[in-house]
Amino acid sequence: MYTNMNINNVSPKPITILLADDSDDDRLMTREALKESFVLNDLREVEDGEALMDYLHRRNEYVSVESSPRPGLILLDINMPRKDGYEALQEIRSDPILRRIPVVILTTSDSERDIVRAYELGVSSFISKPVTFAGLVEVMKTFGKYWIEIVAIPSSSEDE
Repeated sequence: MYTNMNINNVSPKPITILLADDSDDDRLMTREALKESFVLNDLREVEDGEALMDYLHRRNEYVSVESSPRPGLILLDINMPRKDGYEALQEIRSDPILRRIPVVILTTSDSERDIVRAYELGVSSFISKPVTFAGLVEVMKTFGKYWIEIVAIPSSSEDE
């Protein structure tokens, strides 16, 4: 399992990754690509932006800390029903606690307009999904190396 550590070699802590994507197939492919890339962190999944915000604010079916631990990183699709990725990102970045969570857009779009808009709203990184599963595995290897092994991520303490 990859853990988050920083250059000061502070004890690494496992982080929860929260995947928000409305496509069952895309969630399955991402889950499998993460496994094949040895990114074995706790992975939680939601189907749209409303469910993402419910999870983050511990509302409705996500009230329990045990069933919905605070994520250390969010993988976010742009095009989702009820609340799209942009709206969710904007809401996350406007919250004083949630804004510390790194958000990585993982989407099929490679539109310059989408990339610019995501960064204007405060996304941490923008990844266009490769068209093949093998390509997605390679991307997830790099994702794991960078976001889980190298980058220092703020604590996701439950009592904040």
